[in-house]
Amino acid sequence: MAAQVYRFDAPDRFIAGTVGRPGERSFFLQVRDSTRLISVLLEKEQVSVLAERLDTMLDEVLRRSEGGVDVPAESPEEVDDLDPLEQPIVEEFRVGAMTLSWDGDDERVVVAAYAAGEEETEPPDDPEDSDRDVVVVRLTGEDARAFVKRAQALVAAGRPPCPLCSLPLDADGHICPRQNGYRRRS
Repeated sequence: MAAQVYRFDAPDRFIAGTVGRPGERSFFLQVRDSTRLISVLLEKEQVSVLAERLDTMLDEVLRRSEGGVDVPAESPEEVDDLDPLEQPIVEEFRVGAMTLSWDGDDERVVVAAYAAGEEETEPPDDPEDSDRDVVVVRLTGEDARAFVKRAQALVAAGRPPCPLCSLPLDADGHICPRQNGYRRRS
């Protein structure tokens, strides 16, 4: 069976969102245009890394172009998307690998999210050559900054960390490994 390539050249919406309570959340990337809605499942760490790398890349594009590209330094408030994930949330696939690039000709960010495979291999340079399903999204600098802002807030909205061990605190209680009194003897 051939791999499916879901291409969004000018999406109406591209967001990260969750389903569930903190500690039990499932993370999704969701992209919509006028005729399609695609949701892919991924890990919290993948959302965090994507937002961080995207923000860094946009800063670097601004620095190298000396402000000559249409990329805002920060997300404009009028493009903030605070709405929940759209229904129905149908998982197309679980994300294994992602790539991130800048198309200087169109001044767009290109995000490609590849389905996890049995063997994790390097994603191809061209998503059309992939043997796994892939979602390819092309974003303006403004839309990319809005995605970063929402994704960072989403990741930070999880369970607070324990001040001693930095593990997440559960609502039902927390057994902190630094409080158990165990000491290794040499």
